[in-house]
Amino acid sequence: MKFIKRLLILAIICITLGVGTIFGFYLYLKPDLPDVAKLKNIELQTPLRVYSADGELISQFGEKRRIPLTLKQMPPLLVDGFIATEDSRFYEHHGVDPIGIARAAFVMLTSGHARQGASTITQQLARNFFLSNKKTFSRKIREAFIAIHIEQILTKDQILDLYLNKIYLGYRAYGVGAAAQVYFGKSVDQLTLSEMAVIAGLPKAPSTMNPIYSIDRATTRRNVVLDRMFKEGYITQAQMDQARSEPIVSHYHRAEIQLYAPYVAERARAWMVNRYGEDAYTKGMDVYTTINAKLQHAAQQSAVDNLLNYDERHGYRGATAVIWKPGQTPLNANQIVEKLSSQPTYGELIPAVVTQVKQQTATVVTKQGQTITLDWNGMKWARKFQTNSAQGPAPTTAAQILTAGQQIWVQNKATTVAATADTAAVTTDHWVLSQVPGANTSFVAMSPNNGAILAMVGGFNYTQSKFNRATQSIRQVGSGIKPFIYSAAIEKGMTLATLINDAPITKWDKWQGTAWRPKNADGRYGGPTRARIGLARSINVMAIRVLRLAGLDFTINYLTRFGFKRADLPRAEPLALGAGSLTPLELAQGYSVFANGGYAVKPFLINKVDNSNGELIYSANPKIVCDDVCQSENPQAKMQVALATAAQNVPIQKAPSSTAEKPTLAQLEQVITPPEVRYAPEVISEQNAFLVRQMLTSNIWGEPGHPYGTGFRARVLDRHDIGGKTGTTNDSKDAWYTGFGPNIVATTWVGFDDHRHALGRTSYNKNLGKNQVMGGEYGGNAAQPAWINFMRTALKNTPEQPLQVPADIVKVRIDRATGKLFDRDGSRSMYEYFIKGTEPTQSARQVTSEQKFDTETAEELF
Repeated sequence: MKFIKRLLILAIICITLGVGTIFGFYLYLKPDLPDVAKLKNIELQTPLRVYSADGELISQFGEKRRIPLTLKQMPPLLVDGFIATEDSRFYEHHGVDPIGIARAAFVMLTSGHARQGASTITQQLARNFFLSNKKTFSRKIREAFIAIHIEQILTKDQILDLYLNKIYLGYRAYGVGAAAQVYFGKSVDQLTLSEMAVIAGLPKAPSTMNPIYSIDRATTRRNVVLDRMFKEGYITQAQMDQARSEPIVSHYHRAEIQLYAPYVAERARAWMVNRYGEDAYTKGMDVYTTINAKLQHAAQQSAVDNLLNYDERHGYRGATAVIWKPGQTPLNANQIVEKLSSQPTYGELIPAVVTQVKQQTATVVTKQGQTITLDWNGMKWARKFQTNSAQGPAPTTAAQILTAGQQIWVQNKATTVAATADTAAVTTDHWVLSQVPGANTSFVAMSPNNGAILAMVGGFNYTQSKFNRATQSIRQVGSGIKPFIYSAAIEKGMTLATLINDAPITKWDKWQGTAWRPKNADGRYGGPTRARIGLARSINVMAIRVLRLAGLDFTINYLTRFGFKRADLPRAEPLALGAGSLTPLELAQGYSVFANGGYAVKPFLINKVDNSNGELIYSANPKIVCDDVCQSENPQAKMQVALATAAQNVPIQKAPSSTAEKPTLAQLEQVITPPEVRYAPEVISEQNAFLVRQMLTSNIWGEPGHPYGTGFRARVLDRHDIGGKTGTTNDSKDAWYTGFGPNIVATTWVGFDDHRHALGRTSYNKNLGKNQVMGGEYGGNAAQPAWINFMRTALKNTPEQPLQVPADIVKVRIDRATGKLFDRDGSRSMYEYFIKGTEPTQSARQVTSEQKFDTETAEELF
């Protein structure tokens, strides 16, 4: 009895000492314990997501990949897998499992090291939010106290919800939603039981037990999880056996990007960081751009295909590398895949290695391990590149192009035969030899009604070069500047029927002792020619005389109305030929003034931003076009347009420096209501814009007697509500096309990033079978095809718009040769538009040969 009594007393003393020790630890640690109440309103770090205007995901940014889910959105078996493996008594304890603690303490006392955790899910949650992963006795005590506090303020389901969204599961995946996407490319509701078990087994060692790092370790751990689920009664024997028999198929899945627009994504990211700071990466904001998914895809495809077509015209530059030489041991398919694993894939261009060459075919193995055949149609284009202006003769055998062991690039130009009533759609692969182009490109499309950027391509491939040529590349625009020169002259009284002398110009510089002799591109001169034809055919000497008519200083000031920077416009007559330098986006912005009837809109990319709760925290407020019809229906809008126009003419003064602090993130995140509508200023008259559009339409359609403008290729679109202008700089270093259609303006550019390189010429005539200079690269053939293909998609479902003639525009019959009035129908006459009061009053019959326009008069006047 005494022994029992003493044993009981000892037990009481031990318990008292134990409780006292624990309470003492609690009092000692209490000042340092975190406030767990904030878990009720915790905001998990979630990445920044960038979307198109129509909701397609473009990109996401942030160190942590997380897809927040509610517990109800998670499959019950997935949750059961975590409970069975990590904390089978989760619903029975109050944050701390005494059995688990006793086991961990026993191991520590017997080994002298804290080797086992046996933490509950609540303790793991406490550690993830408030503590480090360092295994020390002090941390375990803190962890236990925090877990108990958590259980007092949160329900079990709330704890599971936080835990399954917070926990790190490898490869930057935080939470089960991200893990399902990273390892299997699925949402959680699409996971199989086997895949759920793989994810549930990751917390023990996420970096080494994941299926990307080691299939064997992941399989072993999965089977442990399935066994625990079976023993806990969550699954049947049959379910376990079936899941264990399934092989794990996994590879790294990036964010599920729906729309490829990396240059757009980077511009949106930079905008968000500039506005919200580094918090933009972690606050789960969704930024919606103005990009239209269909138009972005069309721009990307059109620009890249056009660039590759240009590159092919100039010949094949040969293999990227030689993997093995003749006589050396070839690599097998697996070795080739390993060798190519570090090589990038540029969009549709895939690296491959040639393994066999026959008479007019070649066999290659791609980076993905596919063995494919290149037929003759896929490689016969590959004349040998000599220079940008010279290519070798057409090859006749595959051996003249390729050799086994060469690393090359291939592209799959698959074709699809549409389904019929009796057959399903069939897609046929067609692999072709390709190469990474030496030149580059850009494309941008915007709405002329409010400045929204609808599509943007900053280069051939973002992986190859992150430089955004659509917004950052300042290049000479060539003849693309001419519509603005003509617009300035119209402001000064020129009409579309004004005769401008198409004759050589020689301007002597007495200071330099040299002469400036600008020439027409084709070397031909037509004498007195109407202004409409001069712009339609992009006649250089006429553009210079039009500039003289308007005046150089007046023209430079006038061009700033279109958003161009004065510093980019040289004060010299070569301005008329494109000596000014602009970005593609700036050029599109300028053309939008003609397209919308005379109003200046500013390009913008960010439409709105939502916070992690889906609440609007930023909304763009662009100035929109309100034309004469709009203003007649809305007197208040008319007043706002007048005020905006008046403000446009006020010199911009540098704002005084401000000492005000930058708004805090909390202030920027305030939920807002959409702002009031603002209106764009009118910078040129509606009549002036209409007449320039007429000339730009003639650039495509010409007119009877002069059927071809430099943009004639766009006739394939078969619509008369479009217009545009080619642009080519000296030595063909830049090729442009900018044009408009209903509610859209687009600019495309092709050139070399290195200004020393010109686009060159194509020198081989395949029909004659010999070298012969065929023609140079210029805006119409090097750039415009991309614009045409884009517009084919952009305008597909838009009916051709009838011509809207503004007030104060009159239409009179003129003589084609003199631009004077003509009172009879026939080949000599045509109808022309004039601003009321500028139409000709003299009849062509009254013009005598002595009175006719001559070269000497032209030189004096223009």
